[in-house]
Amino acid sequence: MKEIRFHNSLSGNKEVFRPEFPDRVRVYSCGPTVYNFAHLGNLRAFLFVDLLRRVLVAFGYKPDMTMNITDIDDKIIRESLAQGKGIREFTEPWVKAFQEDLESLNIQKLEHYPRATDSIPSMVEIIKHLQNQGLVYEKDGSLYYSISKFKNYGKLSKIDVSGMKTGTRYDTDEYDKDDVRDFVLWKFPKQDGEPSWETEIGSGRPGWHLECSAMVRDVYGSGVDIHTGGVDLTFPHHENEIAQSEGAYPEESFVKYWLHSEHLLVNGEKMSKSKGNFFTLRDLVKEGAEPRNIRFLLLSAHYRSKLNFTKERLEEAAGSVSKIQNCINRLLEELSKLGKTFQAQANVEVEPWDEFLDSLADDLNISKFLASVFELVKDSNQYLDQNSPNEIELLKRLELFYKIDSILGVLSFERKEEVLDSEIDEIVRQRQEARKNKNFAEADRLRDKLNELGIILEDTKEGLRWKRK
Repeated sequence: MKEIRFHNSLSGNKEVFRPEFPDRVRVYSCGPTVYNFAHLGNLRAFLFVDLLRRVLVAFGYKPDMTMNITDIDDKIIRESLAQGKGIREFTEPWVKAFQEDLESLNIQKLEHYPRATDSIPSMVEIIKHLQNQGLVYEKDGSLYYSISKFKNYGKLSKIDVSGMKTGTRYDTDEYDKDDVRDFVLWKFPKQDGEPSWETEIGSGRPGWHLECSAMVRDVYGSGVDIHTGGVDLTFPHHENEIAQSEGAYPEESFVKYWLHSEHLLVNGEKMSKSKGNFFTLRDLVKEGAEPRNIRFLLLSAHYRSKLNFTKERLEEAAGSVSKIQNCINRLLEELSKLGKTFQAQANVEVEPWDEFLDSLADDLNISKFLASVFELVKDSNQYLDQNSPNEIELLKRLELFYKIDSILGVLSFERKEEVLDSEIDEIVRQRQEARKNKNFAEADRLRDKLNELGIILEDTKEGLRWKRK
C-alpha cells in the first residue's frame, strides 16, 4: 500500500499515516450547526473531507467516516424559541438543505451522520466518568470542566494556560480564541421553554463541546484515526474534546491524527455569517454558477492554505473545468470515429497514475496534482492535433482522466452530440440580448453554457464572432 503523509496538527509535522485498521480507517469530521444554510466557508471544509475520503480510497484504504450534525446549541435554541418551534421541527429543514448541498457538490456519502440530540445518554456517561476523575464542579445548577486539573490541556492548540485564574468559566457554547476558561459540560435551563433533558446528573442540556466527544464514542466505541475540522475549531472546540475524552477515559487513545482546513476568505476577510460577508451555494447557483465549478474552485487550493473567493476566481475555475472537459470530449469524439465507445473499467492499471498519486501522498497536495492534470490536457491536445489517434492510446488517456475524476468529481465521460452552428448562433444572440437588458446573471449563465460547449467568443472589427476550441 502506497505511503501517505499528513500534516498532524498535534505534532506540527508531516507524519506517515498508519491507521490502526487499514480496512476500517475511522475518520470523524465536525459537521454543520443546522440553523441556516451552510456558507461556502463551511462547504470548503466539507469538500476537504470529501477529498480526504476519495484519496484514502485511491490508496486502497476502506474508510469508515462520520460527520456530525449539531442540532442543539445556543443559536439553535435562540432561533427555535423565537419561531415558537421545537428543536426537531426547527432543525429538520436545515438538515435537508445541508444534504441537498452535499449532493449538488457531488460530495460522496459518508457512513454516519449522527445528530447530537441522539447521543444524550453518552454525554451523561462521559460526565459521570469525568466526575469520578475529579474534573467537574457545579455552579448554579450547571456542570463545568476544571481544565486546571487536566495536565495535558493545550497540547493541540499549544495555548498557554499558566495565566488562567482558577474558577473563571464560560457558560456559552462558543467563546473567543485564546480566552482560556473552564467550559460548560451541562447547562441548567435559564429560560422558560428552553429544551432540556431529565437525567441522573440533573435537568439540562449539553454544552456544545461535549456533543462531539459523545458522538465519536457512540459511533466507534472509543477513539479514531483521523479527526478533521476547520482551523478555527482547534481552540477551544477540539482542545475541549481532547480534555473530555481523554479525561473521562485516560486509558484510551482519542485521536491519532488531527487535520485542519484553512479559512475561506472574501476580499481578504474570513467568510462568516456573523460578518455578513458570506455566500451560500444557492446564492451562486441563482446567479448562474454551476456547482461543479464551485466544487473545483473550493478544491483547487491546498486545504491548509487560505483561499480568497471572488467572482473572477469562480470564472477562472469554470474555464479550467471546461479546458479539461473539452479535451475529454475530443478524445471521446475521436474514439467514436473509430466506432468505439468508452466504458470505464474498474481497477485498470494506468502507468502515469502513480505520478498523480505521488502528489496526493504529500499531504493531499492538490496544487501539484492539478499541475499534472493540465500537463496531461496539453499533451493530449497535442497528440490529437498531430496524430491519427489509435484506439489503445485514446482509451489509455480516457482511463487516466477517469481516475483523475475519481478525485476531482467534476467531469463527464458521456459523448455529447455536436451542437449545430445555428444553435450556437442563437445562444450568442440571447447572451447579447441579456447583456443589452443588463440581465447579467442570464448573460453569465449563457457564457458558461458556451464555454461548456467549447465555444470561444471574439470581438473583431466586423463584430462579435465565435469559434470552436
